[in-house]
Amino acid sequence: MASGTAKATGRDDKEQPTLIDEEEVEIREMELEDLPKVFALGERLFTADKWPALYRTWDEYEVVNYFASDSDTCFVADLGGQVIGFILGTTIEKRRSAWTYGYVVWLGVDTNSGRRGIGSQLFAALQERFIDLGARMLLVDTDARNVQAVDFFKKQGFGHEKKHVYMSMNLTYHPDYKRHRRALGSGRHTGPRANDGPSTRGGHCDDPTS
Repeated sequence: MASGTAKATGRDDKEQPTLIDEEEVEIREMELEDLPKVFALGERLFTADKWPALYRTWDEYEVVNYFASDSDTCFVADLGGQVIGFILGTTIEKRRSAWTYGYVVWLGVDTNSGRRGIGSQLFAALQERFIDLGARMLLVDTDARNVQAVDFFKKQGFGHEKKHVYMSMNLTYHPDYKRHRRALGSGRHTGPRANDGPSTRGGHCDDPTS
């Protein structure tokens, strides 16, 4: 979940088996070879028309950065070599506090994978890892309109909902932005250069109920 949204996608119904139900889904730690598959799946799930807040914060750097810094709390659902789900998490330690928090950042499940409880399996694996790491509380956030994700996390035991307010500002109308663009066009640079590769922290879940 990027700058504050738990992202989950899918369904969690364990009924209505599909034709590939005889294949076993493996929940395992994410590996280097999984990065492009996880990114591609997220691209399909977190679309601009459906979840604009998630779309803006999901990019290849999200996957790479979490794998680099929190690989032990990143898991995938593997079906015959195909990644059909993923969950990315991190731990948060507050200064001058004995508490360690587990944060579910991103959760996504391929909606074409069938009703096999993949979201629940991924969450169970991450929850167990958080316990091993000493976490005393779990946190997650998602778009209030993402009813499937909200219901999914409630089913997993989350509660105490707090409402978020998301705001935006279009800088293209700001005088400094126009001045900056004109300077770029003339070959001059008027401000600090951005670092290569943005990184956002947060929680996002696009319907994890598959």
